[in-house]
Amino acid sequence: MTQPKSLKVRVVEVIRETADAHSLVLEPEEGDRDRFGYRPGQFLTIRVPTTREGGAARCYSLCSSPVRDEKLKVTVKRTVGGYGSNWICDNVTEGDVLEVLRPSGTFTPDTLEEDLLLMAGGSGITPVMSILKSCLHAGTGAVTLVYANRDENSVIFRDELIALTREYGRRLTVVHWLESVQGLPTAEGLGALAGPYTDRRAFVCGPGPFMDLAVATLTGLGMPHARVHVERFTSLSTDPFVDSEVVLDASAGVSTVEVELDGQTTSVSWPRGNHLLDVLLAAGLDAPFSCREGACSACACVLLEGEVTLDHNEVLDKQDLADGLILACQAIPVSERLKVTYDG
Repeated sequence: MTQPKSLKVRVVEVIRETADAHSLVLEPEEGDRDRFGYRPGQFLTIRVPTTREGGAARCYSLCSSPVRDEKLKVTVKRTVGGYGSNWICDNVTEGDVLEVLRPSGTFTPDTLEEDLLLMAGGSGITPVMSILKSCLHAGTGAVTLVYANRDENSVIFRDELIALTREYGRRLTVVHWLESVQGLPTAEGLGALAGPYTDRRAFVCGPGPFMDLAVATLTGLGMPHARVHVERFTSLSTDPFVDSEVVLDASAGVSTVEVELDGQTTSVSWPRGNHLLDVLLAAGLDAPFSCREGACSACACVLLEGEVTLDHNEVLDKQDLADGLILACQAIPVSERLKVTYDG
């Protein structure tokens, strides 16, 4: 049976985290719960009501942990001129139903057992919080969080972080950087805080300048670039909830792709000139995606056999491509037979 592309969630609680940040606690419809499995650090794409041409959709990270028996929770912080964030903070109340896509994203650790260095700025704490809680609850490693904010009142999850520090003792170290006290973060300051942890894997999320500074600082300290993971979000210019049509052109030919997804293997005809994601969705497969613009990596999968071209790519670097990663929303087949996996 073809799965519906979008899903519905009910808002069961709205939590005012700070003056400009709200958390939404969400509950899927009963029959959809198995489609909301997620990994720490992943996000939801939420449809925002609008009369704008092209619609409006925004990606918000899950701050809940999939291993702590917590309800789904996303945190939304207002931004100046931010259509989606301001609409949600002004309008969404308990009992509302939102349209979303299934959780997705690649900002997630491969294992919960290793020691981690987490660096967050402002609302960038959201996916980092999911990773932090999951590693502490289900793993055995140590976690250090460096968290930058304007002032003490801007610290999202302040009380929860205090409680977690008490619960996990020496396994969790939280270091706050407050602009009101220390000024803007500096390479020297972040380097002093991160220096003892360069043997760890790092996850970085926050405003662009903060992430750029953090990455430059970590790599400057000798941390291999492959161990530094960054989450970047961009406002979507198209509506990912709208179906894309698969165009059949007999003169272009048809490839065949074998797809490993959610533990099952399926062979699908892939008409040349069409993107892999559109073909999979049209075939009824529940392939993950978000932006459909080649800008978020939510649809990333591994090409095991064959060759493709990518129409657009803003997120995969040379090493990712060398490792076989492709973006399903931008992949066009070159070979007659291909094989991809989402389960690797």
